[in-house]
Amino acid sequence: MMVSEQNPDQKEGKVVNLQSGTTSPKKVPSFLSGAANKPGQQQQPPPEKSGTGMDRKVQVNKWTFKRLAGIAIAATFVGAVIYMAIFGDHSAKLNVQIERITISEVTRGPFQEFVVRRGTVLPFQTHYIPALEGGQVEEIYLEEGTMVEKGTPLLKLSNPATEQRVMNQEAILFDQITNMENTRLNLESQAIQNRKQLMQGELDLQQKQREYNRVKQLHERGLESKDKYLTAQENFEHAKKLREFLIQTVRQDSIIKIGRLTALEKSAASIQYQLDNVHRPLENLTIRAPITGQLSQLSADIGASINPGTNIGQVDVLDEYKLTVPVDEFYIARIVPGLKGTTEFAGQIYTLTIRRVFPEIKDGEFDVDMIFVGDAPKDIRRGQTMQIKLELDAPSEALLLARGGFYQTTGGNWVFVVNESGTEAVRRDVRIGRQSPDYFEVLEGLTPGERVVTSSYENYEEIDKLILKQ
Repeated sequence: MMVSEQNPDQKEGKVVNLQSGTTSPKKVPSFLSGAANKPGQQQQPPPEKSGTGMDRKVQVNKWTFKRLAGIAIAATFVGAVIYMAIFGDHSAKLNVQIERITISEVTRGPFQEFVVRRGTVLPFQTHYIPALEGGQVEEIYLEEGTMVEKGTPLLKLSNPATEQRVMNQEAILFDQITNMENTRLNLESQAIQNRKQLMQGELDLQQKQREYNRVKQLHERGLESKDKYLTAQENFEHAKKLREFLIQTVRQDSIIKIGRLTALEKSAASIQYQLDNVHRPLENLTIRAPITGQLSQLSADIGASINPGTNIGQVDVLDEYKLTVPVDEFYIARIVPGLKGTTEFAGQIYTLTIRRVFPEIKDGEFDVDMIFVGDAPKDIRRGQTMQIKLELDAPSEALLLARGGFYQTTGGNWVFVVNESGTEAVRRDVRIGRQSPDYFEVLEGLTPGERVVTSSYENYEEIDKLILKQ
């Protein structure tokens, strides 16, 4: 049986005989030859080819397996693209080598907020040495570092102007003392004179009284004239009045004298005080140690001029020490006297407490004085620095996360949390509270046992997920 199949040669109007392999020209249908059919005229099918009658046209199936497989692959690809576009993970990722980051575990434990600062050892008491009088340095008796007793001369100044001023003041005071002495002598002389007059008046009264009694007796016996009797009587009455006047005068003068002597005594005491102090400027030209201790500083040279009030040195009491600690102004509202701190020296822990807070802020810091609770270390020296762990509150239970460089980037608002398999670290919002040099207090967003990337997040700001590579 011969089967005719369509091949590319059919497009050229040829018919291939599969049995013989020969090609015969294809007959042109009648409807293509001649004039076109008239409108409405039914086209007639072409007459069958005369000859064998076994050649026929075979219809080819267009939906082959290869074509269906290609369509299925294309549809699958488009569906995957659409699915990824709708449901896929669009987060920004970054591959990170695990050995280049630090991972810390979230724990629960006691939390105490504190700051670590370095304090300077200073004597508990330091007395400065001012120059009460100005002058030129004439002689220096001791050097720095010498142990001194209170009142020990340290150096001597010379000041001719001060010496002349003292001499003038002394002369004025001596004049005042002389005047007071003269006044006192005049009061004594006046009192003596008054007493003398009173004594004379009393004597005169006695004489006048005797004369009056004698004349009165004679007059009563008619042996003396009435005129003489009246005269004797008048003299006696006058003497009585004079005596009373002298008594009142003496009494009044005594009161005045007492008042003036009291005033003189006060003036004398004042003048004596001034006289005692008039030489003090000369005494102040010799500068002495204010307390017993170590002369830790003395800033003076022979021949140098020093103005009044200039601090030229200091003496330290070495029986007790304190630490002056600078603290960041951020904590100024929380630092009060009584807060405690600790320091380690020679393998032993010592406790300190804040004694004084200085309110002045300089270069973003303020100072506090801390003293040792109990015995201080024996071998510390003035000017030595010690590390102080200054406590800001009492210990309390909290969720803890180790400090790290991530805080500088996130401000404690988010972190990368590592999954259980350790292959990824996903960004998560958190809330950080208090902080110490070792830990952050976690308020929200983390649970105990979770692991967090705590190293620096530099260049991670726009990343949502870290892919951890071994």
